[in-house]
Amino acid sequence: MARVKITQVRSTIDRPQTQKLAIKSLGLGKINRSVELEYNDAVAGIIRKVQHLVKIEEI
Repeated sequence: MARVKITQVRSTIDRPQTQKLAIKSLGLGKINRSVELEYNDAVAGIIRKVQHLVKIEEI
């Protein structure tokens, strides 16, 4: 499977709890923090929920 680099670019302040939990489940939490994950259906669903808060790059 492909790998993706996910970087948080916006804050979770004043966001719904579900979006805050989605950011935590990706391993993020602070602006400009990045993680590399395998891109699968589960990760795609989480990214879709918080796509306005993160930047996604294929590796």
